[in-house]
Order: sequence, then structure tokens, then C-alpha cells
Amino acid sequence: MIVLSAVFQAKPGRESDLKAALCAMIPEARKEAGTLVYTVHQAHDDAGKFFFYEQFQDQAALDLHMAAPYLKSLLDRVPELCASAPVVTAYQRLASLQD
Repeated sequence: MIVLSAVFQAKPGRESDLKAALCAMIPEARKEAGTLVYTVHQAHDDAGKFFFYEQFQDQAALDLHMAAPYLKSLLDRVPELCASAPVVTAYQRLASLQD
């Protein structure tokens, strides 16, 4: 399993636009085989800060996601919507309540 986090920071005044763009990703990701969890969150103390938590079955599922046109479309909009590039980190799950 591959776990990713991605943090996006909206440009001032673009918070609602970024929120809409990120939330629009969920129905698309739901269609992808091997995408197990794909959840977006908004920070309580910063309306422009968004956090994705993602789980993929394997590298092939992640590769499928990374090549998806809807993801490429979002990434093309990052300079318009975000104050900086998203910070993406990959993790290996060690333990959880589900284990």
C-alpha cells in the first residue's frame, strides 16, 4: 500500500476556488481502480490550507492516478490558485486501528 499526503495553500482570495477544485477531484478518484482512500480536509485555523490523505493499493494504482487527466488539469491550475507548490509526501503505513 502507498500512502500520500498533499498540502495545498490557496492564494488570498482564492480559497473558495481552490476548495471547489479540490473537492471536484473526489468523484473522479472514486472511479479509479486501486484508489482506496482519497480524502480532502480544510484546516480549522486557516481557510486557505487544504490537506489530502490518499491510499493506493500499489504503485500501478498510483501511476494510474498520477496520469489521470483531471489531476493534470488541477496541477495546471496550481499557479493560479495556490500561493506555492503543493507539498506531497509518500509514506509507508506501519500500524493502524484497521490492522
